Amino acid sequence: MLFLVIVLAASVIVSLFRGGKLANLPDIYARGWLLLILGFGMQIVGNRLGEDQHELAVALVLISYVPLLLVAALNRTSPGMWIAGIGILMNFIVMAANGGMPVLPEAVELAGGDATSLTAFSAKHVLLDSTTRFPFLADIIPLPGSVISLGDVFFAIGLGVFIEDQLQQPLRLFRHRVQGIPGSAAER
Repeated sequence: MLFLVIVLAASVIVSLFRGGKLANLPDIYARGWLLLILGFGMQIVGNRLGEDQHELAVALVLISYVPLLLVAALNRTSPGMWIAGIGILMNFIVMAANGGMPVLPEAVELAGGDATSLTAFSAKHVLLDSTTRFPFLADIIPLPGSVISLGDVFFAIGLGVFIEDQLQQPLRLFRHRVQGIPGSAAER
């Protein structure tokens, strides 16, 4: 979760350096954005479940990818959204193939965790071993306090490009993409 906050903050900062406007922040628009709340809410609940509820945690996280992929598909023409969609799909594939997100024990230790107990991370994780399918898509990239996957990197890049593009847009005369006819206020 901290990784996502850092990506969002970095996107805004980069956009500001490139001439973006904070005034555009409230106007960021994505079709089906309420599905994002549903999908990320399911992931948060799945990540908070205990190790004894592994199957439920994995099921919740896998189901959460449906609304997230739908948002990516609905907004595929927006810059960065197709990259974010690929990242979401990568994470879905590796989790579905392995019954949870495989995590490299050495990466957990480098991130400051205990590799013998993955509950420090979440119930959705399983140990990466020789039977793991698609190990290159697993959580193998250590960051302070967490381990991320290649799918997370793609998602972060796509989200960053989307946010940066939205802040670069010219200020809108009409908010929330409502179309108007120029001069229509003068006609009666």
